[in-house]
Amino acid sequence: MRKQTRDTVPVTVPEPRDLPWLEQLQGRTVVVKFGGNAMVDPSAHRTFAQDVVELWHAGLRPVVVHGGGPQISALLDRLGLETRFEAGMRVTTPETMDVVRMVLTGKVQRELVGAINAHGPFAVGLSGEDAHTMTAVRRPAWVDGLPVDIGLVGDIVDVDAATIAGLLEQGRIPVVSPVARGEDGQVYNVNADLAASALAVALGADRLVVMTDVEGLYADWPHSTEVIDRLTAGELDALLPELASGMLPKMEGCLRAVRAGVAKAQVIDGRAPHALLRGVFTEGGPGTTVVPDEEPGPEGPGGDKGDGA
Repeated sequence: MRKQTRDTVPVTVPEPRDLPWLEQLQGRTVVVKFGGNAMVDPSAHRTFAQDVVELWHAGLRPVVVHGGGPQISALLDRLGLETRFEAGMRVTTPETMDVVRMVLTGKVQRELVGAINAHGPFAVGLSGEDAHTMTAVRRPAWVDGLPVDIGLVGDIVDVDAATIAGLLEQGRIPVVSPVARGEDGQVYNVNADLAASALAVALGADRLVVMTDVEGLYADWPHSTEVIDRLTAGELDALLPELASGMLPKMEGCLRAVRAGVAKAQVIDGRAPHALLRGVFTEGGPGTTVVPDEEPGPEGPGGDKGDGA
């Protein structure tokens, strides 16, 4: 049961009469992936925490899945360990996995939980390891059509969302680190975009929002910075093989989500002030929106009605 008062965050949330479909979002789950350079900008970090709490106050049920790439790379450099990426994924040796686990669950998650809880007793941190929430297998990877070894990188094959669903029912905001175990007990580094996608599907979320440090999916990168504002799952599927490695897991996560029942997936620039609120609450919002090939009705959460958010 929600008992907190809404006098802690100065951001103004639109009233349902101003956004008629907002009332239909009441009680709906929104999974938000927070990553990129916005995570290391103290101002953007605080603003994101405010926005998450405002979603809660507006009657939505936010779940946060965080990345931590810049922080992991910084600690690897300090320890003299190699940082290398293949096919858009961090090559994860056993030594790297120790650092990944330490940074994600011991530092980044705790800082994010603290930033949200500066506004009240909302956030609870956990990882995909907790209560067997996420189960992973080793993820294969290819570069130029050839297989490459990316080490202890996992792909989610099962999600037991009961613990997170229970926290949502208690009025909490789960903050999830993308680390998972395999059935063999091996711990895997999971891409946060794909972890957020899998969790959105398992929770029956209305929306997946991927916050990063680019404006969205560019139409002709690197020759143009024009952003594709909206595309269907089928259109994205056709583009996927041509995407740059950094954008590939983000758009793959969006595609998986909408094809598995999530009404809408968005990639937005987390560096912009209050990007999360703008992305969720405004029509014609920022970034790139992915919708199913057969969209739901003309109104309502995830529906069309000209909604480019």
